[in-house]
Amino acid sequence: MKKEVGEVILEAVHGDIASQPDMTAIVNAANAQLMPGGGVAGAIHRAAGPGLAEECRPLAPIEPGQAIISGAHNLPNKYVIHCLGPVYGNDKPENILLADCYRNSLRLADEKQIDSIAFPAISTGIFGYPFEAATDITLQTILEVIPDLKYVRHIRFVLFGEEDFEVYVERLRDIK
Repeated sequence: MKKEVGEVILEAVHGDIASQPDMTAIVNAANAQLMPGGGVAGAIHRAAGPGLAEECRPLAPIEPGQAIISGAHNLPNKYVIHCLGPVYGNDKPENILLADCYRNSLRLADEKQIDSIAFPAISTGIFGYPFEAATDITLQTILEVIPDLKYVRHIRFVLFGEEDFEVYVERLRDIK
């Protein structure tokens, strides 16, 4: 499912964030230490190889909402942007911190003149953010940031679960 907003293509796909070879950057739903873990961080680190953890070690720790960039190592992309999403019910205000993840990742991508970026559903796994609420915050934030983007022209949402993918398809259809 693709939707054009100004000069930017928004797209939702069902798949694996670590298998997006046509994206210049992918976003890691990172932990504070930027190390391998479960979920998205585990998948990205496994695909990237040990060099990713080695590069990230001196950049940690990061705070919720903060985004940093590294090389992609063995991934088919040029960069990985790492962002620590909020733990729902713990990190406050979680809606602002979640929005900061997307805002800061996109600003960093634009600073680096990255043309395409793929996001997972940040904070919706083990961090417990309710999926539909997180989706609404994500899309609202991205729509707010798009007018400021000079280089990013393709934003992809990579959803691992079929139901999650369907939520994104529905929400993208509703964008005017």
